[in-house]
Amino acid sequence: MGKIYGSAAEALDGLLFDGMFIAAGGFGLCGIPELCLQAIKEAGTQDLTFASNNAGVDDFGIGILLQTKQVKKMISSYVGENKEFMRQYLGGELELEFNPQGTLAERMRAAGCGIPGFYTKTGVGTVIAEGKEHKDFNGETYILETGLFADLSIVKAWKADETGNLVFRKTARNFNPPAAMCGKVCVVEVEEIVPTGSLEPDSIHLPGVYVHRIVQGEFEKRIEQRTVRQKETA
Repeated sequence: MGKIYGSAAEALDGLLFDGMFIAAGGFGLCGIPELCLQAIKEAGTQDLTFASNNAGVDDFGIGILLQTKQVKKMISSYVGENKEFMRQYLGGELELEFNPQGTLAERMRAAGCGIPGFYTKTGVGTVIAEGKEHKDFNGETYILETGLFADLSIVKAWKADETGNLVFRKTARNFNPPAAMCGKVCVVEVEEIVPTGSLEPDSIHLPGVYVHRIVQGEFEKRIEQRTVRQKETA
């Protein structure tokens, strides 16, 4: 069965349902699955839980789903660029589970490898550790973190071949590979689809076994914080 679909809406057809858990790749506005997020907004799917490094900004990324009140809970590391996120959280309208970035990435990766949980020192002695199992190894205390098994993964890659082998470009190779691994179904949006066999095997960042549906599209590629210097005087 072919993995290539004509649009994000087609690629997500039959996969969305209210109350589902979605893992989304990207960091800030870099490498986020913007086409899939827009398609989810248009589908109107409600009560969503997202595992993502952050929630985008107010009018881009997951932020567009916060505007429409489609997100019930965020599992994230950083949420500082989204005023609507802050408003909903402080107003008790949105659940938030903070995770250190490394822990969040490993929870995704672990699930993708079939690992239900792991111990880490990160977060010991902080609010992150509250309510979690503690265990000592070689005189050091660790906490148990569980794998994140998502209903759906949505990610953004640079290139894919027709079987779903993926190449990510530079910083976009952040949360995308582990996010892709942890979903029951993975939908990936890419800039280019190339023939099978044309990718150098050693350059493939994620094998196609994790990828179920692919859509090629055009992307906005916003800059989250645009900083320029003042024009120098002669």
